[in-house]
Amino acid sequence: MMDQQLARLLAHRSNIQRYRNLLQTSLTEHERQFVERRLTEERSNLESVTASLRSTTFAGEKLR
Repeated sequence: MMDQQLARLLAHRSNIQRYRNLLQTSLTEHERQFVERRLTEERSNLESVTASLRSTTFAGEKLR
């Protein structure tokens, strides 16, 4: 379970970086809005996974 959560954490961090990089490029307004929306979603997902990892760790399961 912990390995899956860590994999999700890494995937969200990677996606966030990709979206940040995209925002540094030349985009149409529609594309920019889409990327910003996805970036917001990824940040929210990252926060959820982080909170889940914290609660799991504090509940007794330790990170390797």
